[in-house]
Amino acid sequence: MIAPTSFFLDYGCHVRILEEARVLQKMGHQVTILTYYLGRDLPGLEIVRTRPTPWRADYEVGSSLHKLAFDIFLGWSGLKTVLRRRFDLVHGHLHEGALIGYFLSRIRRIPLVADFQGSLTGEMVDHHFLNPASPWYRWMRLLELRIAQLPDAIITSTQQTAYLLERDFNCSGKRVYPLPDSVNLDFFRPGLLSPEEIASRRAALGIPPHTPVVVYLGLLADYQGTPLLLQAARVLKQCGRKAHFLIMGFPGVTTYQKMAVELGVADRVTFTGKVPYEEAPLYLSLGDIAIAPKLSATEGAGKILNYMAMGLPVVAFDTPVNREYLGMLGVYARRVGDPVALADAILSLLNVPQWRAELGLKLRERAAQHFSWERAGRHLLNIYRMVLKS
Repeated sequence: MIAPTSFFLDYGCHVRILEEARVLQKMGHQVTILTYYLGRDLPGLEIVRTRPTPWRADYEVGSSLHKLAFDIFLGWSGLKTVLRRRFDLVHGHLHEGALIGYFLSRIRRIPLVADFQGSLTGEMVDHHFLNPASPWYRWMRLLELRIAQLPDAIITSTQQTAYLLERDFNCSGKRVYPLPDSVNLDFFRPGLLSPEEIASRRAALGIPPHTPVVVYLGLLADYQGTPLLLQAARVLKQCGRKAHFLIMGFPGVTTYQKMAVELGVADRVTFTGKVPYEEAPLYLSLGDIAIAPKLSATEGAGKILNYMAMGLPVVAFDTPVNREYLGMLGVYARRVGDPVALADAILSLLNVPQWRAELGLKLRERAAQHFSWERAGRHLLNIYRMVLKS
């Protein structure tokens, strides 16, 4: 697996890489993960890291030109690895992983499977790294088009991404396989904490007793909808409704804490900072409602599946990707990007506790039926077998 990121960090695509590797190992296969030099080692995984950049060894990669250097080092480490050992196939995560993986797979004459979690240019626009009106946009779009033609098979985290690949990037449907983000149902499950333990942990975090808790766990960023989340908290406060927001994640905690003060909701918001993946279920157990205010039209939102597995009702904007996960069981803010619509959706759940409980149970059932990693692992293995036979 080629992972062009600082694996492992406690969010998003890292969780998909981790759970894919674990389920493959569980089925008896060997997985080697090639990644950047920073990140957290996890027990039971073979992780090969690149050398650090000589100019700044502690640089945390993001959407920047530094990624070119990281990817050059990643390609070099990959070359050394595939020349020393034999592999059956290369699994390239994200577009950079697919591009690097293409050259490594051709050297060994083995298949390449690409794992796309959205559009490359779409994500760069979402992250404000690329302006769709700039001349660079056209060249990046052409690069994305070219990368999409390289793999022997492409798996996507959402049906929406698969549709975009066929519609906008000339990918044959015979090469594209939707493999939705999934969830470890034994790890994320309700009932991990007793009512007394929940009350104690909430008090330790400064959450007032007998107050409904809205939880968010993921990256903190504008494109993730973090400002909209805080604005929705202000709307609820102005309405006089009790609700406390437990916002868990990173980076930019200080920036968003300041925003909460400016909006007058600092007393209704608790920021935890980074939550280790191993502790995520315990923190989510403190919530009554979960929220996913992400704005992207192409990226998946795996956090929603964690919420579902915990038996939490979920508030999200009404987008095709969110409907893939939640179906008719989501509580949708109809106007995408509108904090008032987000607050209204939260309010509908605050008003009917019994409905919250019923939705949570049904969402847990939906996660078990459609989004278990055991089911996804079997599908992934079938895709591997198809490209190995072709």
